[in-house]
Amino acid sequence: MSVPGTKIGIRWTIGAVSERGFEALRLSIWGAWRLFGEEAAYVVCCNTVPLDEARARTGPLPRGVAWHEATGEVPPWIRPHFEEGMAEGVGWKFAPLRHFPDRYELALDNDCILWALPETVRCWLERREPDLCLMAEDTRRCLGQFDELCGPLALNSGIRGLPPGFDLEAALRHVLEEKSRALGQPVVMTSELDEQGLQAAALALRREVLAVRLDEVTICSPFWPHRPELGRCGAHFVGLNARHIPWDYYERPADEWMREHWARHRPRLYELTGAPREAAAPLPLEG
Repeated sequence: MSVPGTKIGIRWTIGAVSERGFEALRLSIWGAWRLFGEEAAYVVCCNTVPLDEARARTGPLPRGVAWHEATGEVPPWIRPHFEEGMAEGVGWKFAPLRHFPDRYELALDNDCILWALPETVRCWLERREPDLCLMAEDTRRCLGQFDELCGPLALNSGIRGLPPGFDLEAALRHVLEEKSRALGQPVVMTSELDEQGLQAAALALRREVLAVRLDEVTICSPFWPHRPELGRCGAHFVGLNARHIPWDYYERPADEWMREHWARHRPRLYELTGAPREAAAPLPLEG
């Protein structure tokens, strides 16, 4: 189902997430492999968890999926722009900045699962235009202190597409320099929203960014304003990676909502992605 003659690489990032997060990674990889087949390249960039442990927790995968130890690969020039004590997992999408610089590179969050090719992704690949990048549409703008640099769209970094040769380092450095100049001091990112906004600004300042529409891939969770249902082509299960969600929603623990939400969609996800059902053992309770 991929675009003929187009070389594509798909990458994921995984760290010390919940068991549901590792299962989502397995489903995401099988879904992508079913879409793009053996001609695509696949890699999982692993941080803070030993590779052998991450492989075991993810379970059986299609042939040809590589694993990359990325724990020490957050670029040193960007580290000073992260506040000490930021939430675990921030910055790992930059480790490394690009894994497939000579291919169309599609970065998926581990909890972003595709089973059909979004029309927006097909358009991005078919146009083959320099500097034309891709992100996902969000339910609302969550772009932190870089909001004013991100253009008119609500963008989510759960899907990020870069064309061959796109210099992500130069684009990120430009945004950090512009923001630091406006502040009169080095910009310091204090939340995951800042990290998402930095990526959106780096792509939007070059030219238009194509956005995978919410009807194609939903921002999927039981909590408003996210959507509880699956999209036509996929779903990004935001919040699934958390081992514990420390608040209540409609007077029930958020963990219970998330557990029920995942259990409701899980059987259908195995059908849609073609992941082997023997991997679908019951998950331990979390939270």
